[in-house]
Amino acid sequence: MASRSLWRLRALGPLSVCGGRISVRFCSSGMTLDGINRATVDRIIRVDHAGEYGANRIYAGQMAVLGRTSVGPVIQKMWDQEKDHLKKFSELMVAFRVRPTILMPFWNVVGFALGAGTALLGKEGAMACTVAVEESIAHHYNNQIRTLMEEDSEKYEELLQLIKKFRDEELEHHDIGLEHDAELAPAYAVLKKVIQAGCGMAIYLSERF
Repeated sequence: MASRSLWRLRALGPLSVCGGRISVRFCSSGMTLDGINRATVDRIIRVDHAGEYGANRIYAGQMAVLGRTSVGPVIQKMWDQEKDHLKKFSELMVAFRVRPTILMPFWNVVGFALGAGTALLGKEGAMACTVAVEESIAHHYNNQIRTLMEEDSEKYEELLQLIKKFRDEELEHHDIGLEHDAELAPAYAVLKKVIQAGCGMAIYLSERF
């Protein structure tokens, strides 16, 4: 679980904005990032906040159906990590004054429905959903890591560390899903493909709206 001291941010006075770039101080390190790309950071924080929110709703749906079964504690542990991810990105939303996606109410309903719906297929269905979603999120995080490293790896060091940490935890969830018989879900390959197509669309829309 990510360190509670990492990325505990606040803006020290008004943010300085110039030509789409901003200066902000990281309270965890005292480092000031001058001239970061506002459009890139806004897009990353907005979509990652939406993604972690959606993941939380998926796990909430799974727990509503399977919470009292033998797999309940496994799902709860993964959900607890997702709660921490969402908390961190919520803090970044405030620190960087990023507006959330307008699609949050939609992801609220769709996320819960996806979690509950796949859980109704049994443990295997829920785990198939976890594998599909977490694989998509990890791929998305890898794309963000490449983007930030190509722009300036030193300038975005703390953000990169955070994204890498969460990516690794998403991959752990992916592996847990496989270990708990995800591939035995009905029509696993089709289910995974459909869910990942939905994840791709959600990422595309949340980055832009």
